Amino acid sequence: MPSTKVTVNSNGSIKIEGDFEVCDPQGQAFGLAGRTAIGLCRCGLSQNKPFCDGSHARSGFQDVVVARDLPPAKPKI
Repeated sequence: MPSTKVTVNSNGSIKIEGDFEVCDPQGQAFGLAGRTAIGLCRCGLSQNKPFCDGSHARSGFQDVVVARDLPPAKPKI
């Protein structure tokens, strides 16, 4: 079993559970106050980005998620 689980919720957030850190573009880690589960915003409306604040529910954000296989990665040139 992986030490981190990422769940993309239909009509909602991306839930991350387990052992992880969240960093900004400069590599600085957010202080998560010991949390082992968080939600990341997927709708773009959160006032606490990158974290979810439930804005998706108030805005009517809809995006149903179904797992699928990605095509093979293109080789880097």
